[in-house]
Amino acid sequence: MNKLIVFPLLSLILSGCSSSPSINSSADVQSGKASFYADKYHGRTTASGTVFNQQALSAAHLDLAFGTRVKVTNIANNKSVIVSINDRGPFVHGRIIDLSKKAFSQIASLQQGVIDVTVEQLD
Repeated sequence: MNKLIVFPLLSLILSGCSSSPSINSSADVQSGKASFYADKYHGRTTASGTVFNQQALSAAHLDLAFGTRVKVTNIANNKSVIVSINDRGPFVHGRIIDLSKKAFSQIASLQQGVIDVTVEQLD
């Protein structure tokens, strides 16, 4: 009988410790980590068929439609940038968006590499 109670309780506690990106009560806002593309991807074709450009205000997201515009806000300094989704990713656990270098540099120093952000869908 104790095993029937302990296992579900333990599962519930451990699921609360997950480091997965969280989604706020609004379906249009996500919180998590953002990074930026490595230079080797500049000039390559994205999942949407467009050519990736480090100087464009673009980003990769796992499930937002291509062409969706989102406002990405750095939680640490409240700086924001608006980008268009044109690729899929990031494929690193805990990250919710990959930004072009230009977009990332408008909200944080490139030396930071990974930052905490909110991502708000605009359209």
